[in-house]
Amino acid sequence: MPEVSTLLLFAAAAAVMLLVPGPSVLYIVTRSVAQGRGAGLVSVLGIHVGSAVHVFAAVLGLSALLASSATAFTIVKYLGAAYLIWLGIQHLRSRGQESEPTAPPAPRRRLFWDGVVVNVLNPKTAIFFLAFLPQFVDPSRGPAATQLAMLGACFIALGTISDGTYALTAGTLAGRLRRAVRARRRLDRASGAVYLGMGVTAALSGESPA
Repeated sequence: MPEVSTLLLFAAAAAVMLLVPGPSVLYIVTRSVAQGRGAGLVSVLGIHVGSAVHVFAAVLGLSALLASSATAFTIVKYLGAAYLIWLGIQHLRSRGQESEPTAPPAPRRRLFWDGVVVNVLNPKTAIFFLAFLPQFVDPSRGPAATQLAMLGACFIALGTISDGTYALTAGTLAGRLRRAVRARRRLDRASGAVYLGMGVTAALSGESPA
């Protein structure tokens, strides 16, 4: 297993990266604002189940295949982009009419799986784990797969804490906004714009290095 000093260095580097909001944080915040802290926390769980998939793939060497194959990278990139754009369109089409002030929220199960899909279909996450985790692996400390798994688990734990804080904060501050019809309309439009932006960014991101 990695040395304690290595784990502490990894945790510090991971914490700095996690503090910078990215697509996953935007997803969590929009769900927290729309449906409250509970929905945000369910989204956090989904996001980091997706992270666990990437860690598992990195341990097995599948992320290396994704990074080296332009075809695989392109397929995953456009699947993810299409899904995010679809989410954006769904939010933009939501009217939030006064006659429907109590429209049913999205089920928690859907929020969870949306979070999983948003993270799993993000090729940049796979390549991040491929590039970041091996930097802290010491072959003299045992099997690389074991060390990668431990580092990945550490990253997921830190990410859950960081993203959970975002979810709780956004859900708490948004309580009053959710009661206003006009605010709900603006929230749907803002959420739709966020998803569309994420999808377009994913579609236009650079190709995988050959």
